[in-house]
Amino acid sequence: MPTYKFLGIGVVLRRISLPLSNPVAMLCLRDNVHVLPSDRISRVFRFYNHLTNECRLDLNRVEQHCWQLSGPGNRMLLFRLSALVLFGTLIACTPQVQLQGLTVAEPILNGGTITTSDGYELPLRMWKAAQPPRAIVLALHGFNDYSNAFAEPAAWWSRAGITTYAYDQRGFGLSANPHIWPGTDAMVKDLHEAARVIGMRHPGVPLYLLGLSMGGAVVMVADARDPPVSGIAGQILVGPAVWGRATMPLPHRIALWVGVRTMPHNSVSGRGLRIIPSDNIEMLRALGRDPLVIKETRIDALYGLVNLMDEALASSPLTRTPTLVLYGARDEIIPRGPTIRMLSNLSAPHRVALYRRGYHMLLRDLQADVVWRDIAAWIDDQSVQLPSGAEIDQPERLNTEEN
Repeated sequence: MPTYKFLGIGVVLRRISLPLSNPVAMLCLRDNVHVLPSDRISRVFRFYNHLTNECRLDLNRVEQHCWQLSGPGNRMLLFRLSALVLFGTLIACTPQVQLQGLTVAEPILNGGTITTSDGYELPLRMWKAAQPPRAIVLALHGFNDYSNAFAEPAAWWSRAGITTYAYDQRGFGLSANPHIWPGTDAMVKDLHEAARVIGMRHPGVPLYLLGLSMGGAVVMVADARDPPVSGIAGQILVGPAVWGRATMPLPHRIALWVGVRTMPHNSVSGRGLRIIPSDNIEMLRALGRDPLVIKETRIDALYGLVNLMDEALASSPLTRTPTLVLYGARDEIIPRGPTIRMLSNLSAPHRVALYRRGYHMLLRDLQADVVWRDIAAWIDDQSVQLPSGAEIDQPERLNTEEN
C-alpha cells in the first residue's frame, strides 16, 4: 500500500494508506488465487466498515455476496462488485462545512466580539495604541491558529501608534464549531463585515488588512471578488497560502481526493514530519501547550483549505488594493513555486520582501521584530524603503536568493 504525504498549512495527510484500487479486487486477483479465505475477506470488509462508519454504508450484505461469488469462475463479477463497494463509499462520504445562517441583523462590534449579520459571534482581540491611532490593522490568523498569533507584533505596533484588531475565524480558536471548516464564502463575508464595523469605529483613520498564511488567502479572495472590501488603504500578505492544486504534485492531489471521499471526518496531524515552521523553538512549544491551537485536522477541513488556496492563487490577477507581500526564504510550508506564480500574476500595486533567515511564521520568528518594523514603515509610507533592506524587485529572485 502506498503512503501519500500531503504538506498542508501546518498539517499533513500523514498516513492515508489506501490501495490504488479496491482492496477486495486486489486480494482476489493476487497471485492468481481465485478463492479467498473467509478470514481475509472479513479483514477487508472490516477495513471498509471502518472507513465508512460515519457514512452509514452497510456492507454486511455485500460481504455475504462476495463470499458466495469467490469461486474460480467469478473473478470479473467479483471485481465489479468490489468496484461497486468503492463507488458506494465515495458517494456516501461528503465533506462537512459549517452552515451559514440567514442575514438577520446588521453586524455589530461589541466589546470582545463581532456579531455577524447571521448572528455568529467572532471572538475579538484588540491592542490599542497608547495615543490616538495613526492607522488601524485588521489581522487574520492562519490555519489551525487563532487571534493570539498577533499578540507580540500587535503590542509592538501599539507603541508605534497602530491599533490592531484580530478575530478568531469561524471554526478556530474560541469560535463555535471548532475543527469544522467554515467555507470560503463565510470567511470572506466575515472579513467584509469586520472591516465595516471596525472602520465605523475609527472614521478617518486608514484601515489596513493583514493576512497571515490562510488569512492571506482570505484577504486575496476578498480583494478580487466584487464588491471588494471597502475603505481599505492597503493590505499585507505574510506567507500567503496560495499552494493551489495547479501547483501541487499529483500524489498530493490524489491523496486528498481519495481521503475526502472515503474518510472526510477522520483527523490527521503533522507529527513525525521534519518540517520547521519557525526557528523560535520556545514559541513552538508554547503552541503545543495551547489548547486553542488545533493539533489534529479533519480531512474535510484540509480539503476546504485547499479550495481556498485554489481561489487565492487564481485571484492574483484580479487584485486591486496596494499590497505588501512578505515571504521567508526558509518557508517549508508554502513552496516557492506557487508564491512566485502568484507574485508574477499579481495585478495590484505591490512590493515584495524576502527575508533570508525567515521561516513561515515570520511574525513570530527570532527575527520577527525586523518584519514588524517593515510593516509599520510601509503603513506610514507605501513608497518608503523598507528598514530591513529585504525588498526584491523580481519574483524569480525567490529562487536565486540563498537560504
